[in-house]
Amino acid sequence: MRPLIRLGTRNSPLAMAQAREARERLCTAHGWDEDAVELVPVVASGDKVLDRPLAEIGGKALWTKELDAWLAEGRIDASVHSAKDVETLRPRAFAFGACLVRADRRDCLVGARSIAAIPQGAVIGTSAPRRAAQLLSLRPDCRVVTLRGNVATRLAKLEAGEAQVTFLAAAGLERLGQGELGAPLDCDEWLPAAGQGVIALECRADDEGVRALLAAIDHRETRRELEAERALLAHLGGTCHSPVAAWCRMKDGVLAVDAALYSPDGSECVRAAITASPGDLGAIADLAGDLLKRATPDIAAHFGKEPAQR
Repeated sequence: MRPLIRLGTRNSPLAMAQAREARERLCTAHGWDEDAVELVPVVASGDKVLDRPLAEIGGKALWTKELDAWLAEGRIDASVHSAKDVETLRPRAFAFGACLVRADRRDCLVGARSIAAIPQGAVIGTSAPRRAAQLLSLRPDCRVVTLRGNVATRLAKLEAGEAQVTFLAAAGLERLGQGELGAPLDCDEWLPAAGQGVIALECRADDEGVRALLAAIDHRETRRELEAERALLAHLGGTCHSPVAAWCRMKDGVLAVDAALYSPDGSECVRAAITASPGDLGAIADLAGDLLKRATPDIAAHFGKEPAQR
């Protein structure tokens, strides 16, 4: 059978698990056999260089640029992304055709049961400015070192003693069948990344046929949350160097939003919470403005940029 849709994905165990979930949802929604959806793996630039922080070697675009090229050339019909790894501003030629129902958005600790249980002076491995800043704000006695790679690579580095504790996304561990490895952190105390737990399928904006196919698996509440979180990042003008956390969730038809900006060393933080009607991006812009207005110089230095849209 000739595939009805070709899904591009990074060639990592977690990315492939996400692509298989997208394929399963498409086949269920449309009554297709599995071979109606072809998975097309690509090795992303971000998976090739693991000894430096992502922000130093090109930022989130290193997760998307190969898939973007294949999508633009028509070699694939849609890309499967972990939404938190997608740049805030995307090429105008592309659109999110579907957001799958959100999985667990929490971070997990690996190597300790809780933030309080981390040994005094422990070495914490992470390449995420948000995680580093939040950790140091709560445990300034700890030391943060760069730890990058897919889940298996980071776990191996932890086992090898490069760090005592690290963070992994709960959704990623669950999708790999390794949920027991981590201790989830409550979002009331430890804010997640924007887009965490969301699988997004991106297609060409003018491909009405593919957009119609993807619409069948689009989860409206997840899309509303993701739109708000990405709008917040856009209005903040953050980059891969920006320690920012956001928690948006739908509650009884209302969007509740918590957000925080940090200085890189975690010593300073501004935080705010609002409720808004779903789709009210003006309220999100106001929230960003309030956070930036109250930001100290050490925080503000990492926000307010104007990334170019392709």
